[in-house]
Amino acid sequence: MARAVMALWLVAASAAAAVAQDYPSRFIRVVVGPGPDIPARVLAAKMSEALGQQVVIEPRPGAGGVIAAQSVATAPPDGYTLLLATASYTINTALQTSPLDMRKDFAPIGRASTSPFILVVHPSVPARTVPELIALAKAKPGELNYASSGIGTPPHLAGELFKAMAGVDIVHVPFREANSALNAVIGGAVQMMFSISSTTQPQVTAGTVRGLAVTTLKPSPLVPGIPSVAESGLPGYEVTGWNGFVAPAGTPAPIIAKLNAAIARGLDDPDLRKRLEAAGYEVAAHNTPEDFAAFIKVDTERWINLVEKTNMRAK
Repeated sequence: MARAVMALWLVAASAAAAVAQDYPSRFIRVVVGPGPDIPARVLAAKMSEALGQQVVIEPRPGAGGVIAAQSVATAPPDGYTLLLATASYTINTALQTSPLDMRKDFAPIGRASTSPFILVVHPSVPARTVPELIALAKAKPGELNYASSGIGTPPHLAGELFKAMAGVDIVHVPFREANSALNAVIGGAVQMMFSISSTTQPQVTAGTVRGLAVTTLKPSPLVPGIPSVAESGLPGYEVTGWNGFVAPAGTPAPIIAKLNAAIARGLDDPDLRKRLEAAGYEVAAHNTPEDFAAFIKVDTERWINLVEKTNMRAK
Protein backbone atom coordinates (compact mmCIF):
# COMPACT_ATOMS: atom_id res chain seq x y z
CA MET A 1 0.00 0.00 0.00
CA ALA A 2 2.77 2.41 0.97
CA ARG A 3 4.59 1.65 -2.29
CA ALA A 4 1.42 2.33 -4.28
CA VAL A 5 0.92 5.68 -2.55
CA MET A 6 4.55 6.59 -3.12
CA ALA A 7 4.25 5.63 -6.81
CA LEU A 8 1.16 7.83 -7.21
CA TRP A 9 2.94 10.71 -5.49
CA LEU A 10 5.93 10.37 -7.81
CA VAL A 11 3.66 10.32 -10.87
CA ALA A 12 1.86 13.46 -9.68
CA ALA A 13 5.13 15.21 -8.88
CA SER A 14 6.56 14.31 -12.29
CA ALA A 15 3.43 15.59 -14.03
CA ALA A 16 3.58 18.89 -12.10
CA ALA A 17 7.25 19.30 -12.95
CA ALA A 18 6.53 18.65 -16.63
CA VAL A 19 3.73 21.21 -16.67
CA ALA A 20 5.95 23.79 -14.99
CA GLN A 21 8.78 23.13 -17.43
CA ASP A 22 6.52 24.04 -20.35
CA TYR A 23 4.97 26.99 -18.51
CA PRO A 24 4.13 29.52 -19.78
CA SER A 25 3.21 28.70 -23.36
CA ARG A 26 0.74 31.57 -23.85
CA PHE A 27 -0.15 34.96 -22.41
CA ILE A 28 -0.96 35.44 -18.72
CA ARG A 29 -3.87 37.56 -17.46
CA VAL A 30 -3.65 39.65 -14.29
CA VAL A 31 -7.13 40.63 -13.11
CA VAL A 32 -7.31 43.93 -11.21
CA GLY A 33 -10.30 44.83 -9.04
CA PRO A 34 -10.48 47.84 -6.69
CA GLY A 35 -7.58 50.20 -6.24
CA PRO A 36 -4.93 51.54 -8.63
CA ASP A 37 -3.54 49.13 -11.23
CA ILE A 38 -0.19 50.95 -11.40
CA PRO A 39 1.88 48.22 -9.67
CA ALA A 40 0.50 45.52 -11.99
CA ARG A 41 1.05 47.61 -15.12
CA VAL A 42 4.58 48.61 -14.11
CA LEU A 43 5.51 45.00 -13.33
CA ALA A 44 3.78 43.41 -16.33
CA ALA A 45 6.50 44.31 -18.83
CA LYS A 46 9.30 42.97 -16.62
CA MET A 47 7.38 39.79 -15.87
CA SER A 48 6.82 39.33 -19.60
CA GLU A 49 10.57 39.55 -20.18
CA ALA A 50 11.31 37.03 -17.44
CA LEU A 51 8.63 34.54 -18.50
CA GLY A 52 8.90 34.87 -22.27
CA GLN A 53 5.15 35.46 -22.65
CA GLN A 54 3.02 38.58 -22.54
CA VAL A 55 1.44 39.53 -19.22
CA VAL A 56 -1.76 41.50 -19.82
CA ILE A 57 -3.83 43.52 -17.34
CA GLU A 58 -7.59 42.99 -17.20
CA PRO A 59 -9.58 45.49 -15.10
CA ARG A 60 -12.68 44.01 -13.42
CA PRO A 61 -13.99 46.66 -11.04
CA GLY A 62 -17.17 46.45 -9.05
CA ALA A 63 -18.65 44.86 -5.92
CA GLY A 64 -15.63 45.82 -3.82
CA GLY A 65 -13.41 43.32 -5.57
CA VAL A 66 -15.75 40.34 -5.38
CA ILE A 67 -16.18 40.17 -9.17
CA ALA A 68 -12.44 40.19 -9.80
CA ALA A 69 -11.71 37.67 -7.06
CA GLN A 70 -14.39 35.22 -8.17
CA SER A 71 -13.20 35.35 -11.78
CA VAL A 72 -9.75 34.25 -10.66
CA ALA A 73 -10.77 31.77 -7.94
CA THR A 74 -12.91 29.84 -10.44
CA ALA A 75 -10.31 29.91 -13.25
CA PRO A 76 -8.25 26.80 -14.01
CA PRO A 77 -5.30 26.54 -11.59
CA ASP A 78 -2.75 26.59 -14.39
CA GLY A 79 -0.94 29.89 -13.81
CA TYR A 80 -2.57 31.77 -16.68
CA THR A 81 -5.06 33.78 -14.59
CA LEU A 82 -3.76 35.79 -11.65
CA LEU A 83 -5.22 38.40 -9.29
CA LEU A 84 -3.62 41.62 -8.08
CA ALA A 85 -4.51 41.17 -4.43
CA THR A 86 -4.88 44.12 -2.04
CA ALA A 87 -6.12 44.78 1.49
CA SER A 88 -9.64 45.07 0.04
CA TYR A 89 -9.75 41.29 -0.27
CA THR A 90 -8.67 40.51 3.29
CA ILE A 91 -11.22 43.08 4.49
CA ASN A 92 -13.92 41.37 2.39
CA THR A 93 -13.06 38.13 4.18
CA ALA A 94 -13.32 39.83 7.58
CA LEU A 95 -16.65 41.50 6.75
CA GLN A 96 -17.96 38.36 5.02
CA THR A 97 -18.95 40.40 1.98
CA SER A 98 -17.48 37.73 -0.28
CA PRO A 99 -17.89 33.93 -0.27
CA LEU A 100 -14.14 33.71 -0.82
CA ASP A 101 -11.42 33.56 1.81
CA MET A 102 -8.02 34.91 0.82
CA ARG A 103 -6.37 32.36 3.14
CA LYS A 104 -7.97 29.32 1.51
CA ASP A 105 -9.18 30.07 -2.01
CA PHE A 106 -5.97 31.41 -3.53
CA ALA A 107 -2.34 30.41 -3.88
CA PRO A 108 -0.11 33.34 -2.81
CA ILE A 109 2.73 34.15 -5.21
CA GLY A 110 4.45 37.24 -3.81
CA ARG A 111 3.92 40.71 -2.39
CA ALA A 112 5.01 43.49 -4.74
CA SER A 113 4.72 46.86 -3.00
CA THR A 114 3.25 48.81 -0.14
CA SER A 115 1.91 52.31 0.30
CA PRO A 116 0.97 54.14 3.50
CA PHE A 117 -2.23 56.03 4.09
CA ILE A 118 -1.96 59.61 5.32
CA LEU A 119 -4.24 60.98 8.01
CA VAL A 120 -5.19 64.35 6.54
CA VAL A 121 -7.45 67.13 7.79
CA HIS A 122 -8.90 70.24 6.18
CA PRO A 123 -6.74 73.31 6.96
CA SER A 124 -9.58 74.79 9.01
CA VAL A 125 -9.28 71.98 11.58
CA PRO A 126 -7.20 73.41 14.45
CA ALA A 127 -5.40 70.14 15.21
CA ARG A 128 -1.83 69.90 13.92
CA THR A 129 -0.86 66.62 15.58
CA VAL A 130 -2.57 63.31 16.32
CA PRO A 131 -2.86 64.04 20.08
CA GLU A 132 -4.45 67.42 19.29
CA LEU A 133 -6.92 65.72 16.89
CA ILE A 134 -7.83 63.14 19.53
CA ALA A 135 -8.33 65.87 22.12
CA LEU A 136 -10.52 67.81 19.66
CA ALA A 137 -12.62 64.73 18.88
CA LYS A 138 -13.10 64.00 22.59
CA ALA A 139 -14.11 67.61 23.22
CA LYS A 140 -16.63 67.47 20.38
CA PRO A 141 -18.01 63.92 20.23
CA GLY A 142 -19.91 63.16 17.03
CA GLU A 143 -19.01 66.52 15.45
CA LEU A 144 -15.99 65.48 13.39
CA ASN A 145 -16.56 63.55 10.17
CA TYR A 146 -14.14 61.33 8.28
CA ALA A 147 -14.48 60.45 4.60
CA SER A 148 -13.76 57.13 2.93
CA SER A 149 -14.03 55.54 -0.50
CA GLY A 150 -16.93 53.40 0.70
CA ILE A 151 -18.09 51.04 3.44
CA GLY A 152 -15.65 48.18 3.89
CA THR A 153 -12.74 49.87 2.12
CA PRO A 154 -9.28 50.28 3.71
CA PRO A 155 -9.81 54.02 4.44
CA HIS A 156 -13.06 53.13 6.23
CA LEU A 157 -11.43 50.48 8.41
CA ALA A 158 -8.46 52.76 9.05
CA GLY A 159 -10.94 55.24 10.51
CA GLU A 160 -12.70 52.59 12.57
CA LEU A 161 -9.38 51.34 13.94
CA PHE A 162 -8.49 54.92 14.88
CA LYS A 163 -11.84 55.35 16.64
CA ALA A 164 -11.40 52.11 18.58
CA MET A 165 -7.82 52.76 19.65
CA ALA A 166 -8.26 56.47 20.45
CA GLY A 167 -11.66 56.07 22.09
CA VAL A 168 -13.25 58.84 20.05
CA ASP A 169 -16.63 59.36 18.41
CA ILE A 170 -16.14 60.51 14.82
CA VAL A 171 -18.71 60.00 12.07
CA HIS A 172 -18.05 57.98 8.91
CA VAL A 173 -19.06 59.59 5.61
CA PRO A 174 -18.68 57.09 2.75
CA PHE A 175 -18.25 58.15 -0.88
CA ARG A 176 -18.36 56.10 -4.07
CA GLU A 177 -14.63 56.35 -4.70
CA ALA A 178 -11.40 57.75 -3.25
CA ASN A 179 -11.10 60.94 -5.32
CA SER A 180 -14.58 62.10 -4.35
CA ALA A 181 -13.79 61.48 -0.69
CA LEU A 182 -10.52 63.40 -0.85
CA ASN A 183 -12.18 66.27 -2.74
CA ALA A 184 -14.76 66.49 0.04
CA VAL A 185 -11.95 67.01 2.55
CA ILE A 186 -10.21 69.51 0.29
CA GLY A 187 -13.48 71.43 -0.04
CA GLY A 188 -14.14 71.35 3.71
CA ALA A 189 -17.37 69.35 3.53
CA VAL A 190 -15.69 66.63 5.62
CA GLN A 191 -12.98 67.32 8.20
CA MET A 192 -10.60 64.35 7.81
CA MET A 193 -9.68 61.19 5.95
CA PHE A 194 -7.18 58.35 5.82
CA SER A 195 -6.12 58.62 2.18
CA ILE A 196 -3.58 56.58 0.21
CA SER A 197 -0.29 58.45 -0.11
CA SER A 198 0.05 57.98 -3.88
CA THR A 199 -2.83 60.39 -4.50
CA THR A 200 -2.67 62.47 -1.32
CA GLN A 201 0.96 63.53 -1.03
CA PRO A 202 0.62 66.18 -3.82
CA GLN A 203 -2.31 67.72 -1.94
CA VAL A 204 -0.32 67.78 1.30
CA THR A 205 2.56 69.47 -0.52
CA ALA A 206 0.18 72.01 -2.09
CA GLY A 207 -1.39 72.78 1.30
CA THR A 208 -4.96 71.92 0.29
CA VAL A 209 -4.99 69.42 3.17
CA ARG A 210 -2.79 69.09 6.26
CA GLY A 211 -0.99 65.80 6.76
CA LEU A 212 -0.86 64.79 10.43
CA ALA A 213 0.57 61.26 10.28
CA VAL A 214 1.14 58.16 8.19
CA THR A 215 -0.46 54.84 9.06
CA THR A 216 2.61 52.63 8.83
CA LEU A 217 4.26 51.70 12.14
CA LYS A 218 7.24 53.91 11.32
CA PRO A 219 7.54 57.07 9.19
CA SER A 220 7.61 56.35 5.47
CA PRO A 221 10.31 57.59 3.08
CA LEU A 222 7.47 58.17 0.61
CA VAL A 223 6.05 60.88 2.88
CA PRO A 224 9.05 62.72 4.33
CA GLY A 225 8.65 64.85 7.40
CA ILE A 226 5.39 63.28 8.64
CA PRO A 227 5.39 61.03 11.75
CA SER A 228 3.43 57.81 12.11
CA VAL A 229 0.15 57.51 14.02
CA ALA A 230 1.80 54.81 16.14
CA GLU A 231 4.58 57.11 17.35
CA SER A 232 2.16 60.03 17.78
CA GLY A 233 0.12 58.64 20.63
CA LEU A 234 -1.45 55.37 19.41
CA PRO A 235 1.23 52.67 19.77
CA GLY A 236 0.56 49.66 17.58
CA TYR A 237 -1.70 51.50 15.14
CA GLU A 238 -0.94 50.20 11.66
CA VAL A 239 -2.77 50.20 8.33
CA THR A 240 -0.70 49.55 5.25
CA GLY A 241 -1.88 49.62 1.68
CA TRP A 242 -0.35 46.64 -0.08
CA ASN A 243 -0.58 44.62 -3.24
CA GLY A 244 0.72 41.33 -4.51
CA PHE A 245 -0.09 38.48 -6.85
CA VAL A 246 -2.14 35.36 -6.15
CA ALA A 247 -3.35 32.46 -8.31
CA PRO A 248 -6.27 30.06 -7.94
CA ALA A 249 -5.85 27.54 -5.14
CA GLY A 250 -4.31 24.33 -6.42
CA THR A 251 -1.91 25.98 -8.86
CA PRO A 252 1.20 23.73 -8.96
CA ALA A 253 4.04 24.87 -6.71
CA PRO A 254 6.64 24.88 -9.55
CA ILE A 255 4.48 27.36 -11.49
CA ILE A 256 4.07 29.53 -8.38
CA ALA A 257 7.85 29.47 -7.97
CA LYS A 258 8.39 30.62 -11.58
CA LEU A 259 5.97 33.49 -11.12
CA ASN A 260 7.55 34.50 -7.81
CA ALA A 261 10.98 34.57 -9.46
CA ALA A 262 9.63 36.74 -12.30
CA ILE A 263 8.18 39.23 -9.80
CA ALA A 264 11.44 39.35 -7.83
CA ARG A 265 13.43 39.91 -11.02
CA GLY A 266 11.16 42.80 -11.98
CA LEU A 267 11.36 44.42 -8.55
CA ASP A 268 15.16 44.27 -8.70
CA ASP A 269 15.18 46.52 -11.78
CA PRO A 270 16.32 50.04 -10.77
CA ASP A 271 14.14 51.81 -13.34
CA LEU A 272 11.06 49.88 -12.24
CA ARG A 273 11.76 50.71 -8.60
CA LYS A 274 12.03 54.40 -9.48
CA ARG A 275 8.72 54.29 -11.35
CA LEU A 276 6.92 52.65 -8.46
CA GLU A 277 8.41 55.05 -5.91
CA ALA A 278 7.50 58.04 -8.08
CA ALA A 279 3.93 56.75 -8.14
CA GLY A 280 3.85 56.50 -4.34
CA TYR A 281 4.71 52.84 -3.78
CA GLU A 282 7.51 51.33 -1.73
CA VAL A 283 8.95 48.17 -3.27
CA ALA A 284 8.48 45.10 -1.08
CA ALA A 285 11.52 43.18 0.08
CA HIS A 286 12.05 39.79 -1.55
CA ASN A 287 9.44 37.40 -0.20
CA THR A 288 8.50 33.79 -0.84
CA PRO A 289 4.98 32.46 -1.46
CA GLU A 290 5.07 31.19 2.13
CA ASP A 291 6.01 34.66 3.38
CA PHE A 292 3.11 36.19 1.48
CA ALA A 293 0.70 33.54 2.78
CA ALA A 294 1.73 34.38 6.35
CA PHE A 295 1.27 38.11 5.63
CA ILE A 296 -2.24 37.51 4.22
CA LYS A 297 -3.15 35.47 7.31
CA VAL A 298 -2.01 38.20 9.70
CA ASP A 299 -3.73 40.97 7.69
CA THR A 300 -7.00 39.01 7.55
CA GLU A 301 -6.99 38.27 11.27
CA ARG A 302 -6.21 41.93 12.05
CA TRP A 303 -9.43 42.98 10.29
CA ILE A 304 -11.46 40.11 11.74
CA ASN A 305 -10.46 41.24 15.24
CA LEU A 306 -11.48 44.83 14.46
CA VAL A 307 -14.82 43.77 12.97
CA GLU A 308 -15.61 41.64 16.02
CA LYS A 309 -14.50 44.33 18.47
CA THR A 310 -16.58 47.08 16.86
CA ASN A 311 -19.53 44.91 15.72
CA MET A 312 -18.98 46.39 12.26
CA ARG A 313 -21.33 45.32 9.50
CA ALA A 314 -21.23 45.96 5.77
CA LYS A 315 -24.39 47.88 4.89
